[in-house]
Amino acid sequence: MAKRLILLINLQFISASMTYALSSGLPDFTQLVEDQSPSVVKISTQSTRKAVAQGREDVPELFRYFFGDQLPDDFNYNQPQPSQGLGSGFIYSEDGYILTNNHVVEGADKITVRLTNGDEYEAELIGADSASDVAVLKVEGDDLPAVTLGDSDALKVGEWVLAIGSPFNFEYSVTAGIVSAKGRALGGNDRYVPFIQTDVAINPGNSGGPLFNLDGDVVGINSQIYTRSGGFMGVSFAIPINIAMSVAEQLVETGEVQRGWLGVEMYAAFNDDLELAKSLGLERAEGALVARVFNNSPADKAGLQANDVIIELNGNTVQRYSDLPPLVGAIKPGETVEATILRDGKERKVSVTIGVLNESSLASSSAVNPEADNPLNIVVRDAGGKNGVLVEQVLEGPAKRAGMRANDIITMMRNEFVRTKDDFDRIMSELPANGAVAVRIIRGNSIVYLAIPIK
Repeated sequence: MAKRLILLINLQFISASMTYALSSGLPDFTQLVEDQSPSVVKISTQSTRKAVAQGREDVPELFRYFFGDQLPDDFNYNQPQPSQGLGSGFIYSEDGYILTNNHVVEGADKITVRLTNGDEYEAELIGADSASDVAVLKVEGDDLPAVTLGDSDALKVGEWVLAIGSPFNFEYSVTAGIVSAKGRALGGNDRYVPFIQTDVAINPGNSGGPLFNLDGDVVGINSQIYTRSGGFMGVSFAIPINIAMSVAEQLVETGEVQRGWLGVEMYAAFNDDLELAKSLGLERAEGALVARVFNNSPADKAGLQANDVIIELNGNTVQRYSDLPPLVGAIKPGETVEATILRDGKERKVSVTIGVLNESSLASSSAVNPEADNPLNIVVRDAGGKNGVLVEQVLEGPAKRAGMRANDIITMMRNEFVRTKDDFDRIMSELPANGAVAVRIIRGNSIVYLAIPIK
């Protein structure tokens, strides 16, 4: 009797839960999964890798023929061993083009694609791009089930999304969640991808699979997870489909990807340093602070300078330094766009013709490193609207050893006020060969005094 009562209570609880889900508007994914699963594929790869060193008994006959028994006792032979990989992907055109991650197929000698109906195809790698982690495969076929591509720019934080893939070799597993954030920068090789962050459960084998919205449109490619354990911890990342398709189209057409190039190095710590922002005349630490401009780069030709803060590019707001690389990379080389910058606390508009990011452009560019012409070995300029000189760069020398930093504002030296660079140059020319110079500095909202030995 007690068991029947417990069973009845459990059934009532399940029924109540389902009724609540329906009444609360929680999504029903069943039709979406039924419609879209046929377009999702399981990808298996095979490659040849060197195994750990083997003993003498594994030496091929060819070696024995030439060397006989003269091989040294500690001779080891690395015999190639097959290695297998696993991932997911999806068909995006009826004639057999497939999107997946570069890291799923990288180094593969053979790529096999399996559909939900059991059909298997040997796939050709059309092209791959490590910077975006996107790869395009091609299988021979007609009227294959293809996904509908959505608009990742229209995706909203909090929106429901669903993933289909083959985690741990479990074919066509479905997980769901919401969009946690957009425009996430992960750094490294992926700095040109503004990732979609979700809480959808993603594990090894899901990589390369599609991320759907509730309309059944693909809005991203599941790519990475954040983990300390090796498994899913509630944070996963997808490549926006708009970015992925831009890359895919170039790979299909030309076999390579061209990205826009600006030619600046940014100071990443700026966005977390309100004191530094205020020292530059800003109220908030927003934008991308230019630390260096590369010689002959588009930024150099447009007149951008170190200490400029880029707050907008091509109509897009730049809130953090990590926002800039994806924006630049998405612009076609040769296109002229407008950048809004803050210089000396004043807003300016600058027209920039975006270049091509490739090895030759990087090789032909070198950082503009102005040389210091003073005993302190620092590079300074007028602070602009303020009394003092702004320290642009602290090179190896006495000032650096004493603790001077870039963006310090020097206001006094040797008990003399420093109002302009002319004052600074005059005082520098009068310094004794030996001794020390007392320097008064404004660092953010603080006053700092340094005693700098001159030798």
